[in-house]
Amino acid sequence: MSYTPGIGGDPALLAQRISSNIQKITQCSVEIQRTLNQLGTPQDSPELRQQLQQKQQYTNQLAKETDKYIKEFGSLPTTPSEQRQRKIQKDRLVAEFTTSLTNFQKVQRQAAEREKEFVARVRASSRVSGGFPEDSSKERNLVSWESQTQPQVQVQDEEIAEDDLRLILERESSIRQLEADIMDINEIFKDLGMMIHEQGDVIDSIEANVESAEVHVQQANQQLSRAADYQRKSRKTLCIIISVLVIGVAIIGLIIWGVNKKN
Repeated sequence: MSYTPGIGGDPALLAQRISSNIQKITQCSVEIQRTLNQLGTPQDSPELRQQLQQKQQYTNQLAKETDKYIKEFGSLPTTPSEQRQRKIQKDRLVAEFTTSLTNFQKVQRQAAEREKEFVARVRASSRVSGGFPEDSSKERNLVSWESQTQPQVQVQDEEIAEDDLRLILERESSIRQLEADIMDINEIFKDLGMMIHEQGDVIDSIEANVESAEVHVQQANQQLSRAADYQRKSRKTLCIIISVLVIGVAIIGLIIWGVNKKN
C-alpha cells in the first residue's frame, strides 16, 4: 500500500478516508488478535504465521498513511467561521486514531512476545540451543562428515537441528520486523502529541481573540453609556439655559410693561 497525497485538498474526502482507515486498523487488530489466539493450537502453521506477518505489515502501513492524511487535514486553510468546526472534527479523528493505534500496538507487542516464546522453545528443544555456527556451510560439512562416521540416526538428529536453525532465524527476523513496526507506531504517537499541542495553542489564540473582542465590546458599551450621559446632561443644561432666558425675557417684558403703564 502506498500513500497518495492530495485527494484534491477536499476536507470532507480527507475526513472520510481517515475514518475509513481507522475502521480498517481496528478490524485488522481484531483479526490479528484472533490469529494470535490460534498460535500454539492445532490450527498453528507456517502459513498462519505468514498471514499474521502480512496482516501486521498491512496495518502498520495503514497507520502511516492515516498519520499523513491527518497532517494534511490539519494543514488545510479554513475561514474564521469554519475554524472551530474543523478543530472539533480533527480532535475527534485524532482521538479515534489514537484509540485504534493503542489497540494495534497492544497486539503487536503480544505478537512479538509469542514469537520470542516460540524461539525460546525451539532453542530449548534443539541440539543447537547452545549456539549456532556463523557459517551454515560449515554446519553442512560437519553433518556430511558425521554421516560417514556415525550411525544414520545421528545424521537425522543433525538434520532436525538444521531445520530448527532455519526456523529460529526466520522467527528472529519476524521479531526484528515487529520491533521496527512498533517503533513506527511510537513515532506516530509522537506526531499525534505534537498535533494536539499545536491545536491547543491555536485554541488558546482563538480564546484570547474572543476575550479581546469581549473587552473591546465592553469598552464600546461603556463609551456609549458615557456618551448617553453626556447627551442627557447637555439636554438638561440646554433646558435650564432656555428656562433662564425665558424667565429673563419675561422679567424684562414685565419691567418694560410697568414703565410704559406709568407713563
